[in-house]
Amino acid sequence: MAGTADDTLRKIPSHELTYGRLRDMILFGLLEPGQPVTIQGLIRDLDSGMTPVREAIRRLTAEGALLPQGNRRVAVPQMDGSALEQVAFARLTLEPKLAELALRNLTPALIDQLDEIDSAVDHAIRAGDLPGYLRSNHAFHFALYEAADAPILLDMARSLWLRFGPSLRVVMQRGGAANLPDRHEEALAAMRAGDTAALALAIQNDIQQGIDQIRLAQAQGAV
Repeated sequence: MAGTADDTLRKIPSHELTYGRLRDMILFGLLEPGQPVTIQGLIRDLDSGMTPVREAIRRLTAEGALLPQGNRRVAVPQMDGSALEQVAFARLTLEPKLAELALRNLTPALIDQLDEIDSAVDHAIRAGDLPGYLRSNHAFHFALYEAADAPILLDMARSLWLRFGPSLRVVMQRGGAANLPDRHEEALAAMRAGDTAALALAIQNDIQQGIDQIRLAQAQGAV
């Protein structure tokens, strides 16, 4: 007899569940950059205990995704121009390489799965569903990157998205759905053609769109 989703969740240690939930709150912009939150507030929001929440905070602080504020508070760091340029350089270097490495392992079934995820991205853009866009966009990129079989590079990419995601959410909220970056059709066409250079370029261009929007918002003093 197959187990239920609740059975699966029970098998995951509570500290891992808490870490994953807090990571997603940061990744998808539910915690705004610079806005302090209390540890007690996180315990309530995450429906968890003090020890798992403290462990999650410790891990995410080590990953650069949280900044201790004193008085039992933490905040998502604000991204200044210098931080953006560093994250931009790292993402534009690392993620096209992950896409290149992934291409050799892509099966028709996985490409079809990526196409389905991209349909969810397109639906979210048409609906103006920013949370849906952020989750589907993340799912597309990491379904591709996981196929690279390059765990060190994959961990680095995950860390970079934690630093980038909160600022992207702020900018996207202000810019509206029409400006959401999506070059996935180009990436999918390159996958089907087995064109490594075209796939790397499509991923690079997709990333660059988001970077440019944050850079413009910073220049205007909007973030």
